[in-house]
Amino acid sequence: MSWFIYLLIVIGAYAGMEFMAWFTHKYVMHGFLWSWHQDHHEPHDKFFEKNDRFFIVYALPSMICYILGSVVDGYFPLLFVGIGISLYGLTYFLIHDVYIHRRFKWFKQLDGKYSRAILRAHGAHHSVTTKDGSESFGLLAINPKFFKSKRKREQEKV
Repeated sequence: MSWFIYLLIVIGAYAGMEFMAWFTHKYVMHGFLWSWHQDHHEPHDKFFEKNDRFFIVYALPSMICYILGSVVDGYFPLLFVGIGISLYGLTYFLIHDVYIHRRFKWFKQLDGKYSRAILRAHGAHHSVTTKDGSESFGLLAINPKFFKSKRKREQEKV
């Protein structure tokens, strides 16, 4: 296979992870593993949360792809699936934990339409502290309504 195909595999895996993040957040984290995710929706002063276990859960498929793609004949393309998953994981960490939740003070406040929309969508998600009733479960794919300020969204409802 050509390197262009491998690049497409990385991009496809990365894009597919946005769907997987949305799906698992909605149906697993706010479903049968709410006990792991609940503390993420509650105020606390601890650095680590039970929710951090999901980093390991998300890392396992990537690790398996790296291993199979590196050592098993005929599975080399899986290496690039693993790379795509890892890059999405890095993106998720930087946006969710560093930028949104400020667990690390590495970035100053970004001020663009997209970054504000991400903050609004995540804020709407966290405005509900129970298992049910949340919205906006993805990270990068943002509902267009969050590109408008809360005031403009409320004015449009009237």
